[in-house]
Amino acid sequence: MSIRNSLSSDPQATVNSPMLDVTVVIVSYNTAKLTLDCLRSIYEQTRRVSFEVVVIDNASSDGSVAAIHQEFPECIVIENVKNLGFAAANNQGLCRARGRYALLLNSDTRVLDGAIDKAVAFADVHPESGMVGCRTLSANGSIQYNCFMFPSLLNLALSLTQLTSLRPRNRFFGRARMTWWNYDTVREVDAVAGCFMLVRRQAFEEVGPMSEEYFMYSEDTDWCWRFSRKGWKVLYTPDAVIVHIREASASQFAVDMHLLQRRSILMFLEKKSGALVRWTANAMFCVSALSRLFVLSLGRVYKGSYRQETRRQWDISVASLWFHLWGYWPKSVPGNPSGKVGDPVCEGE
Repeated sequence: MSIRNSLSSDPQATVNSPMLDVTVVIVSYNTAKLTLDCLRSIYEQTRRVSFEVVVIDNASSDGSVAAIHQEFPECIVIENVKNLGFAAANNQGLCRARGRYALLLNSDTRVLDGAIDKAVAFADVHPESGMVGCRTLSANGSIQYNCFMFPSLLNLALSLTQLTSLRPRNRFFGRARMTWWNYDTVREVDAVAGCFMLVRRQAFEEVGPMSEEYFMYSEDTDWCWRFSRKGWKVLYTPDAVIVHIREASASQFAVDMHLLQRRSILMFLEKKSGALVRWTANAMFCVSALSRLFVLSLGRVYKGSYRQETRRQWDISVASLWFHLWGYWPKSVPGNPSGKVGDPVCEGE
């Protein structure tokens, strides 16, 4: 279901129903155990605000829907017959939302210590905020850098040349993902990651839904950019805390995910800065892939064999080079890359 032109709620969901504080929207795709853990944390940790949960299942094959219905019959579950992608599925949840706020929450997260209560309270005292992000921890307790500047040629150059990793605490070299900052203060930022995005109803009704041009990746950045263009602030608070597991099984789809990410970055750069910036970035990605293949080749010559991780990096670099040079798009990659403005993409064999 597309909601490109409408964010009106489902009448069946809203008849005789009072406005809630927050609607939690979770997109699930073959993450049954993680989704159940996420739901448990929501119901255990959310005490001070009224809420509902909408789960959008993108055609999972692991029994996710049945498991959610069994343990959480109060959840609204939208079951898609195919994987519509992250943006389109979240938009389905926004259509059903009855809250003053909508919280887009990844299925591989866990809410800690009343994080949703605290995020809503923070947004209530900051009416200028269209969107709020929170402190995000990895499973081992380390900080995840979930705030960042909008992509640019400078930030891309710092990342591709590995200069960011050399001096991450430097304000210039660590600018893209704001790694110079301890993430311990309230701050206005360009963008927050899509694993936790608390959005004000008034704001997302004004700005519109997530752009469904993006199957996956950069849809959160694009949304934050559009919020800022409408005059809404994107704020970060360290008071609300979640754990973001980052599903490890995604590594088996490393090539597909890499190409989706690259395509999304190029789409956003063109949308924000024009075709010339997009094609400059595409050339930079080509040079980076060639350089990476050269380094990996030297390693093979001197070491005589590939480790599994090296093989994976080789496959990613080869696929990246084909994509950026000739627009080769393997059929294994989900989503429909054809028909998008400025996309030099064709299906591969």
